[in-house]
Amino acid sequence: MNKEKMMTAEIDLMENAVYRVIDGKLDKVDKPGIGFGKQIITWQNGKPTHYEISYTKK
Repeated sequence: MNKEKMMTAEIDLMENAVYRVIDGKLDKVDKPGIGFGKQIITWQNGKPTHYEISYTKK
């Protein structure tokens, strides 16, 4: 098996999104609800371990 081919992922460049890669796996980060939002990604030992989503409605 070709390891380089196994480690390749395709994403839609026309979609606005945030992704994180953990141990070779691509994970799409959830979008904030409605209004204005932010995503906070927490790192530990050089890896993104979890993320937090919040939003503000005006």
